[in-house]
This record gives sequence, structure tokens and C-alpha cells, in this order.
Amino acid sequence: MVGFEMDDWKKIGLGLTGFGVFFSFLGIMFFFDKGLLAIGNILFISGVIMTIGVKSSLLFFMKRSNFKGTISFGVGFFFVISGWPVVGMAAEAYGFLILFSGFWPTLSVFVQKIPVIGWVFQLPFIGSFLGYGGKRVPV
Repeated sequence: MVGFEMDDWKKIGLGLTGFGVFFSFLGIMFFFDKGLLAIGNILFISGVIMTIGVKSSLLFFMKRSNFKGTISFGVGFFFVISGWPVVGMAAEAYGFLILFSGFWPTLSVFVQKIPVIGWVFQLPFIGSFLGYGGKRVPV
């Protein structure tokens, strides 16, 4: 692929994003521990910024169609920091869905191409539930 180069900044960014998701998962597993959730949020946001770049991140988060999700994610982060982790994670989840809803079709194609479990996502009833109609992706 010509448009996707993997330099060191992107590798570090992907690692930070992965650790952010991991710490957020741990925070939820430990009954919404606000410290782990805050660390997960900081790592996730910094990882996204390092992966796609500062200018692209600002353009993405400040786009008019994504402004609702950005505000919701920011308010959720504030609630997590201030000691209301359940309310904060609910607001962040809503913001995450709004912000990254455009990536679901790409994600579904990627999941269908995974060798071992991809066939499960190609089943018609799974596809209709997830919204892509169970269309098989050519491998």
C-alpha cells in the first residue's frame, strides 16, 4: 500500500492506543476504577493523536459532523476524572460510537478476512444484525 507507511511514530501510537484500550478494559473489570479508566483514556487519546498526526486529529475531532461525539467524549472524560466513572464511561461510549461510526464498514471487512473467525461474520444472520447484510467479502 502506498498510502499507509508505518513509521516509528505510528507504531508507538498504535501501541499507546492498544494500552489505552487495555487499561480501560481493566478499569471496567475492576468495577469502574477511575484511576485505570483515566490512564486508559489518556493513553487512547495520545495514541490516536500519534497514529494519525496532530493536524489530522484536530481536523477529525473538530469536524462539524463529529462535534457531538467530541463533546460527549470530553464530558465523559471529565466525569471519569471527577469521580463519576460509570456516568463518564457511558458518555464516552456514546461519544466513541458517534465519532467512529464511519469506520464500522471498514472494520466489518477487516473482521471478515480474519482466517479463523472470519467465516462467523460472513453468516447472513450475523451480517444482517451488524448492518452489512451478510455480504461475503472476496478474499
